[in-house]
Amino acid sequence: MGESATRTAPRGGGTGQPAGGRAGQVLSGLAVALGLVLFLAGFGWGAVVYRPYTVPTGSMSPTIAAGDRVLAERVDGDEIRRGDVVVFKDPNWANAPVVKRVVAIGGDTVACCSGGRLTVNGKRIEEPYLPQGEPAASFVFPTVTVPEGRLFLLGDERAGSLDSTAHLQDAASGTVSRAAVTGRVDAVVWPLDGLLERPTGFEALGEGVSEPGPYQTLVYMIVGGAVLVLAGAAYGPIAQRVGGGRTRRTEHDGAH
Repeated sequence: MGESATRTAPRGGGTGQPAGGRAGQVLSGLAVALGLVLFLAGFGWGAVVYRPYTVPTGSMSPTIAAGDRVLAERVDGDEIRRGDVVVFKDPNWANAPVVKRVVAIGGDTVACCSGGRLTVNGKRIEEPYLPQGEPAASFVFPTVTVPEGRLFLLGDERAGSLDSTAHLQDAASGTVSRAAVTGRVDAVVWPLDGLLERPTGFEALGEGVSEPGPYQTLVYMIVGGAVLVLAGAAYGPIAQRVGGGRTRRTEHDGAH
């Protein structure tokens, strides 16, 4: 009888506690709870700050390819800076949202090309995001003065983009109102290319470049939350398995 009782006594000093002990179970529960909070808060915050769009054409290639899924931060048109990739809707352009890069703002003069480069306010702009690092030789347009409160926008694939240059004969000389902007593209999420690089070629014109949105913070929250949930949920089965293995070894040793 005594030998049988020794072999069948539960782990944890005969208290009947789950494998891993009470402290381990409490920590496991806290990890799952915290993980859920981070995971759901990340998605909730992202839904408030960002809007997803699918880019249907290759006019922003190679920065954004046709079919890429992007996240655009909801911003006011007054927050837009030169070099930003924005989403806007203008009935004179299309009946759907359009994605282009802002190269000039109200009060600027813009033209192409000088030494193969775009010029804004007489300064040649370095544009490393272009397919060949510079506009195509055939991409030429006369000087345009951008009215206040409006934007001049180009596609990164200059030769095949229906952008401001395709609307130069419009009353607004191809420009778009800042109020038409619905978002600033922050990241390409499918495929997982991540944050867009902030162009530095426009810095010499003043105002600087836009700061990225909270995309990376959201990614850390969502991924970290998922890891905590999985780790916390896995603790119990792993501890049970380890504890069961130790119990069987003890019984085996006791039998001998």
